[in-house]
Amino acid sequence: MKAITVQDRAAGLSGLTLTDRPYPHAAENDVVVRVCAAGFTPGELDWPGTWTDRAGRDRTPSVPGHELSGVVAELGYGTTGLTVGQRVFGLADWARDGSLAEFTAVEARNLAPLPADVDHTVGAALPISGLTAWQALFDHGRLESGQTVLIHGAAGGVGSIAVQLARRAGARVIGTGRAGNRAVALDLGADTFVDLQTERLEDVGEVDVVLDVFGGEILERSAGLVRAGGTLVTINEPAKARPRDGRTIFFVVEADRYRLAELAKLVREGSLRVLVGSQYPLAEAPAAFGAGRGGGKSIIVVD
Repeated sequence: MKAITVQDRAAGLSGLTLTDRPYPHAAENDVVVRVCAAGFTPGELDWPGTWTDRAGRDRTPSVPGHELSGVVAELGYGTTGLTVGQRVFGLADWARDGSLAEFTAVEARNLAPLPADVDHTVGAALPISGLTAWQALFDHGRLESGQTVLIHGAAGGVGSIAVQLARRAGARVIGTGRAGNRAVALDLGADTFVDLQTERLEDVGEVDVVLDVFGGEILERSAGLVRAGGTLVTINEPAKARPRDGRTIFFVVEADRYRLAELAKLVREGSLRVLVGSQYPLAEAPAAFGAGRGGGKSIIVVD
C-alpha cells in the first residue's frame, strides 16, 4: 500500500515521503480501515509518539496522521461492534502508524459508525477537534447553561466546534481571534468577539470557563478572567498562572466512541458545522503540512 512516512526527525517537513508500506496487521480487538480521508496536526512531527512506541523504542519509519474516515476492511480476532464494509471514523493511536495511508490498523473502540449522509472529509475533520471541544467544555470545564465561556481561537478547528457546542448548551459565548475571523465566529454562535490584536482581552470581564488553544501570554492573561469556582482549560501547555479560587486543567484529548457518535448525530441533524478547508491527495500530504492555516481544517483525500 501507499503511505506517507517519516524516518529522520531532524529532516522536518522535508522528511515526509510517499512510500510503499506493508499492509497493516489487525491485532486482537483491531480493525483495518481502508482510509478514504485523513486529518493531521501540523505539530505532530514534534510529538514523541510519532517516533517511538509506548516503551520508548524507535518505531520509524512511521506513518503520521491520527484522524481518519473510511470503511472497515478487516476485523482482528475478538473484535466486536463493527462489521466489514461499515463506514467509520475516529482516532488512530498516538504511538502507532496513523491515517496518512491507504490502510491503517486501529483499535475498534477508537472508532464510531459514520452515517451514510456525512461525507468522509467531514468525518476526518471531526474527531480531534470535536472530542477536544466537548471534553474541554463539559468533562473538564463543567460548563452549564447560563454560564459564560471565553473561547480562544473561535474560528479554528477546536474553537469553531466549541462555540457551537457551548451555545447549544445554553452558555453565553465570547470568542477571540484575529479580526478576519470575527464574522465566522459570530455566524457560528458567539455572542461577542474580541480581536486579540486590537482589543483588550481584559475588557470581557469575568467568565466561568476559559478554553485556551494558544498558550503563552494569552493563556497567562486569561487566568485573571476566571471568576471564583471557575475553570481555565488549556490544550496547548500547562499554565503557569492560575485563577484565584478556580481550577486550571491541561489535558490531551482521548478517544471516545460514544461521544464520536453523538457528534456525528449533531452533524447529521444540521446542529453542528465542521469547517473543512483545503483538500489534498495523499501524494501532496507533505505540502499540506507546510501550508498555512486557512479557513477550515486541511484534509488528505486518500480514496
